[in-house]
Amino acid sequence: MPDPTFRDKALLVVICALVSMIVATDAAILTRTTGASTAEAILSAGGAFAVSMGLSLTTLDALGLV
Repeated sequence: MPDPTFRDKALLVVICALVSMIVATDAAILTRTTGASTAEAILSAGGAFAVSMGLSLTTLDALGLV
């Protein structure tokens, strides 16, 4: 398999960021529906984004794609 180009790597990182944003939005909605404040929901979303982005980039690195 040929090495991915810079454009391919950038596209994979953008896809990871978009998926992480979806995960963060879901986390914020779920947190808010439990009765938590808006600030708590935002903090929960930030944590979910960071964990999701970290896991996805680590996975891409382990596969040799980034």
